[in-house]
Amino acid sequence: MKIAIASDHAAIDMKADLAQWLRDEGHEVDDLGPATTDRVDYPDFGYKLATAVASGAAERGIALCGSGIGISIAVNRNPACRCALVGEPLSAALAREHNDANVLAMGARLTGADMARACVTAFLSTEFGGGRHTGRVDKLSQPAL
Repeated sequence: MKIAIASDHAAIDMKADLAQWLRDEGHEVDDLGPATTDRVDYPDFGYKLATAVASGAAERGIALCGSGIGISIAVNRNPACRCALVGEPLSAALAREHNDANVLAMGARLTGADMARACVTAFLSTEFGGGRHTGRVDKLSQPAL
């Protein structure tokens, strides 16, 4: 699977760890940055990741920042993205099964390495359930304001 991954400076170590682990698992990983621990703004990298997923350049995305909150908000600004902030595997699986999430967000300051890998595994291995969820998911990209 082609996976785009991005973070802010607070999650650079988690990003590097997950990117290498995903490559070792046989996935194609596009690391969208940043490349150093110099301070950056998470919206810039969230938007970059959202563009990669929305354009089809990546099948799925992984968004990381200190808490996961800010970058998930940035990704969700793109109507083609359904980014779920999770901290354990059941939420990651349900995000895929019920919400057809195409981006997973986690907080590097809140989630350990083993738990992050378990969340990513659940996210990548769970299929969208369709059925009764389809109409609801369709509404997520077409808000009735």
